[in-house]
Amino acid sequence: MSRFAAVVLAAGAGKRMNSDVPKQFLPLAGKPVIYYSLKAFEQSGVSEIVLVTGKEEADYCRSEIVEKYHFHKISAVVPGGKERYHSVYEGLKAVEDAEYVLIHDGARPFLTQEIIARSMETVQTEKACAAGMPVKDTIKELDEQQYAVRTPERSRLWTVQTPQSFSVSLIREAYEKFFAMQQSGQEVPALTDDAMVVEHVFGRKVRMIEGSYKNIKITTPEDLPVAELFLDLAGNALLH
Repeated sequence: MSRFAAVVLAAGAGKRMNSDVPKQFLPLAGKPVIYYSLKAFEQSGVSEIVLVTGKEEADYCRSEIVEKYHFHKISAVVPGGKERYHSVYEGLKAVEDAEYVLIHDGARPFLTQEIIARSMETVQTEKACAAGMPVKDTIKELDEQQYAVRTPERSRLWTVQTPQSFSVSLIREAYEKFFAMQQSGQEVPALTDDAMVVEHVFGRKVRMIEGSYKNIKITTPEDLPVAELFLDLAGNALLH
């Protein structure tokens, strides 16, 4: 039977929140934002969870999150790196015994068992998949002077979410080759998600699967009231 791990990222500074507290630790209905995605993985079929956090927050995470909320599946709390992709790689190195890994942003609290299950099912056949949803708005591509130069066909556009799921061997090798390319002076793209690493290094397509329009990322102050509304509509079911 295949074994799955989750790498949950909680190392971001959250500058766009205009808060001294990193966004993943801000209170949401009395619990830190990071609690909700960790709880989802704790109750799922993954066998281990690696929590990646800032160096200064590691002890806080162990005492005030892992121990306080009794997250038994968290096998390691590891410090992240300078950029998001460095943090992901640190998390991947700490995965002990899994064939597949689900990489998730800890600032996305509305992860569901359905999304996790779809990810786990799809990654076993595709080796690389990412949650997302079709865009609702028309998208314009701009030039340097902010004039619209192209309107992509909306039916082919999705917003990308997490989790993004991979064969552990595939994503580790992709990151290692990416870092080698970077160090050798080759031109590499600015990475904004993990799928880009696989796409760029191997020229491989990544399968998109349905996430949820509620699977939002807490990024700016406006996102917290929306998240609180989602919890209220759910009857605070995610709290328990």
